[in-house]
Amino acid sequence: MPAAPDPVELAAELIRCPSVTPEEGGALTLLEMLLAEAGFECMRVDRGGVPNLFARWGPKGHARTFGFNGHTDVVPPGPRAAWSVDPFSGEIRDGKLWGRGAADMKSGVAAFVAAAIARVQEAPPEDGAIILTITGDEEGDAVDGTRALLDWMAREGESMAACIVGEPTCPERMGEMVKIGRRGSLTADFTVTGRQGHTAYPHRARNPLPALAGLVHRLAGHVLDEGTAHFDPSTLAITTIDTGNPANNVIPGQARATVNIRFNDAHSAAGLEDWLRAEAARAAASAGVEIDVAVRVSGESFVTPPGPLSEIVTRAVAEVTGVEPALSTSGGTSDARFIKDHCPVVEFGLVGQTMHQADEHVEINHIHQLAAVYRRVLDRWFG
Repeated sequence: MPAAPDPVELAAELIRCPSVTPEEGGALTLLEMLLAEAGFECMRVDRGGVPNLFARWGPKGHARTFGFNGHTDVVPPGPRAAWSVDPFSGEIRDGKLWGRGAADMKSGVAAFVAAAIARVQEAPPEDGAIILTITGDEEGDAVDGTRALLDWMAREGESMAACIVGEPTCPERMGEMVKIGRRGSLTADFTVTGRQGHTAYPHRARNPLPALAGLVHRLAGHVLDEGTAHFDPSTLAITTIDTGNPANNVIPGQARATVNIRFNDAHSAAGLEDWLRAEAARAAASAGVEIDVAVRVSGESFVTPPGPLSEIVTRAVAEVTGVEPALSTSGGTSDARFIKDHCPVVEFGLVGQTMHQADEHVEINHIHQLAAVYRRVLDRWFG
């Protein structure tokens, strides 16, 4: 049986796979080959043109199955001139690994793949199993990625008792943060329809802009909450207001605005949508206009309360890095929002300062530390 891969070399190989969403780019093919050679049962779970990989070592349906989740798809690199290296070169220089996906999150995938293979080769778990779920659709719509893997697992009787998502979680120092939850995200589009007319004859028109301005002003000034035990206060941001009107002597017939809400566990998406629609109806009735509301929900708020899983992870992080990690729910959304309905889930990964930027890179020693953390987590879980 071949030796467990070096996580840095594997991460570099993955970066050389141009897997910009939704292209597979050879990344999952490479991982499937490595895991199959190490004795993992592998299955491609592609759906809707999205590539996904499921891999399990050990018996199916075991109550002590530990899981890792991650993605190999990356955002586009942008202008080549903005990079000092080829974004798909996986170059190692100055103690760092460079390239698109180095931080988010091919190095994280390489670290947990290397740790899982090393564990089953050196100390095969006698009571339990290891599952890896890796998607090619985290940076895209996330409809046929981890969701597809979880749907397939439910049909096939596959399950995890706990899971780590390997997203970058550390703001500045390796080891400083473990995510135990995420805020929910909701986007609402408001389209206000009045009646177009000449500015010299406003009584013949019905201007949608005062109604829209009043609505977004009320929304932005509303205090959603004061925060909860594990979350900061929820926030609402106005992201655009637009009429598409280039003429200064025309009252527009229609205007649009969009808001985004990042909400904690004091709310549900349904409750927030009800509030937004009620405010829109109030504004429409007051101004005599029509207001259409379209809502898109990226994910609900969730938290995995501190307990056995977070304790295992934080102890492993502290032992490897020498840093006591904070338990946090900050940041945007991740695929943990889907896994939380399957099993307890936390997130731990690299420093994410350069993710999605030109010259994305990570410290090589941090990749080794991450693989060591994941290995200690497995040792403690099966210990």
